Amino acid sequence: MADHGSSNPPIMADVAQLAGVSHQTVSRVVNDHPNVSARTRARVLAAIAELGYRPNSAARTLVTRRSRTLGVVSFESTLYGPASMLHGIEQAARNADFFVSIVSLRAITQRALLDAVGRLAEQAVEGVVVIAPHTSTNDVLAQAGRLVPLVGAGCGLTAGVPMAAIDQRAGAVAATRHLLDLGHRTVHHVAGPATWLDAVGRADGWRATLAEAGAAVPEMLTGDWSARSGYEAGRRLAEDPAVTAVFCANDHMALGVLRALHEAGRRVPEDVGLVGFDDIPEAAYFVPPLSTVRQDFGELGRRSLELLVQRLGGSPGPPGNVLIPPELVVRSSARPAPRS
Repeated sequence: MADHGSSNPPIMADVAQLAGVSHQTVSRVVNDHPNVSARTRARVLAAIAELGYRPNSAARTLVTRRSRTLGVVSFESTLYGPASMLHGIEQAARNADFFVSIVSLRAITQRALLDAVGRLAEQAVEGVVVIAPHTSTNDVLAQAGRLVPLVGAGCGLTAGVPMAAIDQRAGAVAATRHLLDLGHRTVHHVAGPATWLDAVGRADGWRATLAEAGAAVPEMLTGDWSARSGYEAGRRLAEDPAVTAVFCANDHMALGVLRALHEAGRRVPEDVGLVGFDDIPEAAYFVPPLSTVRQDFGELGRRSLELLVQRLGGSPGPPGNVLIPPELVVRSSARPAPRS
């Protein structure tokens, strides 16, 4: 019987002794080998649980040729979308029994992205998920994919690697259509930076919806995702009495627009309807509660992982893309348009 009182961590031989089996049998159970009876497997697992044994990952990699480790390349950001995307991918990987190694970049550049993927490949990760929502990184993703199996999360449809993303265009269409359906003649847009794929997709959806409805397409204002930039755009919008509906590319900019309209005496939703994007946790507590577009980042994490596992399994066929539909959340910040 193994010495349960020892201060040393248990080793495989301790598990074998307690379970009454050979060292090789314990190794087969740890590495999920099929040639072990259910009764023996249960006895070994019970011994593992009793001793608190944790397999040595390096040794396990040598035996199975698999590290059970995935890499994630992200960038330093406190923005709700990218941070939530990273969390969703990490949780999905852990739920699938993968270790996760994260490289966080200060700035997403082509050189930095290639270096990050190269470092992860040297760590023997099985595959990499790249969160790269900038337009400048699309061209380099296919090149990085030659170093290690790779999928993109939130990248463009033309990235040249399998990609999972929220359908930004569809979310913008739903937000713009909601305001038009309330009787507004047109919808103004406060966009995100043009270097962000999400901002481009949302602006495209807004513009296409207005064109399809035969509505005028107003001048697009651009912010940097911050509430401050939304406030500055909101001050310009508040000066125009013809503005009755505004779609903001994220909730933080919508908060800034909301304040600017309030300061100008333009009431939301009585005078101006307002819709955001993201459904940040605080959106329901704005005054009034903000109608917005919700993104399912947990589903994004799961689908990104599915794509990567398919690649690791050598699935035939060209790289696939997964677009996850967002959800319009209607609250109190928009109502039927005021009569002229």
